[in-house]
Amino acid sequence: MARRYLFRIFRFDPEKDEQPFFQDYYYEEEKPKVILEALMDIRNEQDATLAFRYSCREAVCGSCGMVINGRFELACRTRLNSLGTETIILEPLPNLPVLKDLVVDLEPFFEALEAIKPYVMFEEEVEGGRVQGGQEESLWLSSPGFRIEEKEMEAIEPLTNCILCGCCFSACPVVARDERYLGPIALAKLYRYIRDPRDRRSFKDWQHVGNSSGLWGCDTVFRCNEVCPRQVNPAHALLALRRRYVWEKIKQILRKSK
Repeated sequence: MARRYLFRIFRFDPEKDEQPFFQDYYYEEEKPKVILEALMDIRNEQDATLAFRYSCREAVCGSCGMVINGRFELACRTRLNSLGTETIILEPLPNLPVLKDLVVDLEPFFEALEAIKPYVMFEEEVEGGRVQGGQEESLWLSSPGFRIEEKEMEAIEPLTNCILCGCCFSACPVVARDERYLGPIALAKLYRYIRDPRDRRSFKDWQHVGNSSGLWGCDTVFRCNEVCPRQVNPAHALLALRRRYVWEKIKQILRKSK
């Protein structure tokens, strides 16, 4: 038997709307579906102007992050019948500019991520970038400097599970009040690379995050941990990074005192 739902969806087109508003759509679920499937049906059958973002449909790409009945979720893995209500309210991720309806501009999120150089920094860098393709690249990838031991990988693996959905950034109360704040996953990613034994960045390469827009801005309310769909727990990584920062500062002082 079909189940009828009321979808109350945030709508806003900056090019023509003065204010955001909510629009209602009735939807009948013939068989169990996820929010993303329902949105696609509504767009195809009721309103072709409805905008939302998606890609993989497998909870891997992070594209469909949104607020579903007040909770930060991925639309592609949230089943309608799991919500316990027949009224479903969909809103875009906060702390980010709305491009249209449920689609937000992720540029501030990625700018914060780029600020920490989210990649393994090797001691020797090939001028003009790494050689691509052929035997030279194969030798580079198989070199001792590129390999990582299993135990070392286990220590950083949870932080590699991030799918860049932006939920932690959007849920962070510090980001909401300070647009300069790097956000949870940028700092967690920094810790991931510092812990990577292949990474050769020194303290001077990352000590710039030791301020209120970085390490010391976090309120430690753990909202980022709560909303992460992949259980990355960025707040725990951030706290570990704080400890590492303090230890590096102590070593600096000791070296100067000699």
